[in-house]
Amino acid sequence: MFDYIIIGGGSAGCVLAARLSEMPEAKVLLLEAGPKDTDPYIHMPVGFFKMTSGPLTWGLTTAPMRYANNRQTVYPQARVLGGGSSINAEIYTRGCPEDYDAWASDYGCKGWSAKDLQPYFVKSEGNTRLGGANHGVDGPLTVSDNVPNRVSAAFVQGCMDVGMPFNPDFNSGKQEGAGFYQTTTRNGKRCSTAVGYLRPALKRPNLELRTGITVSRIVIEKGKATGVEIVDGNTSKVLSASSEVILTAGAIGSPKLMMLSGVGPASHLRSVGVDVQHDLPGVGQNFHDHFSTDVTWVLNGPHSYDKYKKLHWKLAAGLQYYMFGNGPVASNIVEAGAFWWGNRAAEKTPDLQFHFLAGAGVEEGVGTVPGGNGATCNSYYTRPKSRGSVTLRSNKPEDAPIVDPNSFAEPYDLERHIEAIKITQEVGRSRAMAQFVAAEHFPGPACKTKQDYVEMSRASARSSYHPVGTCKMGVDEMAVVDPLMRVRGIERLRICDSSTMPRVVSSNTNAPTIAMAEKAADLIRGNR
Repeated sequence: MFDYIIIGGGSAGCVLAARLSEMPEAKVLLLEAGPKDTDPYIHMPVGFFKMTSGPLTWGLTTAPMRYANNRQTVYPQARVLGGGSSINAEIYTRGCPEDYDAWASDYGCKGWSAKDLQPYFVKSEGNTRLGGANHGVDGPLTVSDNVPNRVSAAFVQGCMDVGMPFNPDFNSGKQEGAGFYQTTTRNGKRCSTAVGYLRPALKRPNLELRTGITVSRIVIEKGKATGVEIVDGNTSKVLSASSEVILTAGAIGSPKLMMLSGVGPASHLRSVGVDVQHDLPGVGQNFHDHFSTDVTWVLNGPHSYDKYKKLHWKLAAGLQYYMFGNGPVASNIVEAGAFWWGNRAAEKTPDLQFHFLAGAGVEEGVGTVPGGNGATCNSYYTRPKSRGSVTLRSNKPEDAPIVDPNSFAEPYDLERHIEAIKITQEVGRSRAMAQFVAAEHFPGPACKTKQDYVEMSRASARSSYHPVGTCKMGVDEMAVVDPLMRVRGIERLRICDSSTMPRVVSSNTNAPTIAMAEKAADLIRGNR
């Protein structure tokens, strides 16, 4: 018998396991479907480009996307200890304060304003450069700086050439401008939540970790979560939780397991043969994500990290990393970026985000360039209005869910998306970038008219790996959890991950998910 069973050892799950096990009287079990984080590519910052497909993901693809040429695209979701924090590009951004204030004011999430969450960002962070009221310096999640490639520096200068100010700290409460991303890295290695939070906590006798475990359902008896049914090898058994079951399987995994457990839209559950425990129509709905297109350039020489694809340069970089723990292998490649406006008249805060990669062919589905020396910038509208869904394909746990982002369903999203591409192209033509850019490879000079941009976007846009909202927090009839992250209508069951965000933040989602988990731990401990 455990006090708490946590389902999913990702960004949120590792935080909760570490924090709840600080109570010596509480027996905590963390279950993860994937393996331990032993793959060496996980721990090299540059290795993230190896992680967007393969055995450490769930191998998901989207449903045909109606507003993107009915394409089915790869949809990376981590299946490894540390979750997204083990395979992402390690960028540490929080979003703007107005994001969280809107959660509190517009969605009824009392206690989730920027002021409420700020202490949890500070608590989680161990920043090696920044301090003061906005930053933590001794938290479990180390946040540090890259030594930027010269083309990354030129991108930031190019943004300044087109009118953006330099921003030395995207997490100061003011996002606008261009600068260098800080990353969740420590001494040249990735600092995932499995490394920063879980590894030290596993020394405690009251915390148990089990990897390679499939949870087939949450056991619900008389409206109360009492445990989980797991598949371990060829055997199925039930594990009991005396206090709470906590679901942290992410924006795809959490609604899937909820529905397999009989909690979700009743008509949908019956249609796939699941017995209904509780009709909760919001489960799997409100799905949204940042949807990006990559602009790529051919460089006029071996200026980017692409040169390290050649064997002798690769060996040199490997030797440098082995001996000194720095160099190209210690870079996440996505070193620079910006936040800016596509529609300043309608948006109070920047509504576009840019990620610059000093290389081409790094991201999943993005090809290299002629000559092999390139650079990439992906960009997206940060507050998409389009909403999709996650639904069950069948009542079998082993079957992947149907993931339908429904991106570009709202024309406004596509308009802002195109504006981001045009700004990116303008930066590529800047004085600073002209030192290195030989030609724009994609979309290239053939893309001229509005219709050209529409067709190109529908044909090329893809996920930026920030899915949220499928078990949203709030007080309306489509809310799945209340502001204390308790599942509505089911006792002793909480969901504490990015699926509960009522609206995606205007940035990458890993840092906010970690802060949410920190707050969730306090809510749970307070309840106890």
